[in-house]
Amino acid sequence: MAAEDAVLALGLSGAKDLAGLLARERSRERALGEVATAVVRESVERLYLSMEADGVSFQEAAAYVRGYVAAAQRARDTVQVRTVWSGPGTPAVPVRATAQVLAEVISEAQQELLAMTYAARAYPALTEAMTRAVQRGVTVDIVVETLADARGLLSGPEPGAAFAAVPGVRLWHWARTTSARTASRQHAKLAVADRRLLLLGSANLTESAARRNIEAGVLVRGGTAPRRVAEHIVELQRQGVLRPWGAER
Repeated sequence: MAAEDAVLALGLSGAKDLAGLLARERSRERALGEVATAVVRESVERLYLSMEADGVSFQEAAAYVRGYVAAAQRARDTVQVRTVWSGPGTPAVPVRATAQVLAEVISEAQQELLAMTYAARAYPALTEAMTRAVQRGVTVDIVVETLADARGLLSGPEPGAAFAAVPGVRLWHWARTTSARTASRQHAKLAVADRRLLLLGSANLTESAARRNIEAGVLVRGGTAPRRVAEHIVELQRQGVLRPWGAER
């Protein structure tokens, strides 16, 4: 399990590098020095601790990692794409409701959940699902628009306040330059779980969008799209384009 988690966190290229380090019996400190993000570091460290606890040799661990890499490569070629809708249905075209699929994405997350939304309103189904995710150890990061940056196009409470009841959730906003602020919006709407399940569409994280509006989207399971979306968000965070919500704008 620790080897699988490390492969999922590192991605195929990084996992191959890790297998090479293990095969050459490199230390935990050397392996940790090869990775950048906290989530990846934690996964690699758990792998080394598991090796020590279970008496697994470096060569055996390298074989485990390579096995999971091979399985991930096969899975990468198996991509499922499904349409997702909110609003009235039609008998001729069966579709899956946005609220149902959003709950599925959150419930499947075991390590990392990344989401982006323009508007947000608290509603129990969403906050309860995210609270359960945090409780089982999932790192939850949500990028929201702010009232100031929406410049009158959003009203009511700050979108970030919708998640105030979720302990441990980390909120982010787009830290625009002064010149960009007047002509741009953080308009992306998505949720990605563990870099392998992606919901992408028109629905904000609100009950009206999930249940009542006509909204459309796609659910992508497998392939490179979920991973690349997550990597893009994490890189925007690292570069300071996305900053913690509430920080000086």
